[in-house]
Amino acid sequence: MSNTPTPHIGAKLGEIAETVLMAGDPLRVKFMAEKYLDNPVLFNQVRGMLGYTGTYQGKRVSVMGHGMGGPSIGIYTYELFNFYDVQTIIRVGSAGALQESLHVGDLVVATGACTNSNYAAQYELPGTFAPIADFTLARRAVEACERMGYRHQVGNVMSSDTFYTENAHNDRWQKMGVLAIEMEIAQLYMNAARANRHALGICTISDHIITGEATTAEERQTTFTKMMDVAFTLV
Repeated sequence: MSNTPTPHIGAKLGEIAETVLMAGDPLRVKFMAEKYLDNPVLFNQVRGMLGYTGTYQGKRVSVMGHGMGGPSIGIYTYELFNFYDVQTIIRVGSAGALQESLHVGDLVVATGACTNSNYAAQYELPGTFAPIADFTLARRAVEACERMGYRHQVGNVMSSDTFYTENAHNDRWQKMGVLAIEMEIAQLYMNAARANRHALGICTISDHIITGEATTAEERQTTFTKMMDVAFTLV
């Protein structure tokens, strides 16, 4: 008996490419499909989480939303890796900067992801698991940033379960060299590790948690495409 379609993804097996670029906002996914893909075909709209498959420079690729937070991306990436035979998932999303050397519009290539999530408890490991990116993807992403002249930094991010919190302790993460805070990369990396697949998170700095710097609507439109440019070179 086939596991597809799943309760969350309406596609049949074979309708999703081996490489999937994912964003939290399904409308950003629609934008990627229209801007980057040739002949995009909608394969999912269950719960409004849009997904498209098309080609980029002759290579088959899919783009799909993953929603907000670890549980949401955990569900979608688990199903993609385990039921749709997806080999590579690249998250393109926003993050809040923790280091003063980062500015709005800069990119962060997340080689590792700290988290306050309890997601790893399911594996019953005798210690603390360190979620990390696929090295080859990360290296190629950095090379693409350098080639394109995009401001970027490489290192740890913090995947937080809470957006609004009374006790964030952001200064403590900052002191440990964590570059930025987002909400999904750690869970993506854990699912990839467990499935023996490949994953990378690339983020655009949308605001600065320490300095208060923030994006305007125009800046979001003109700078968020840089991480997409980089991600599509990895297809």
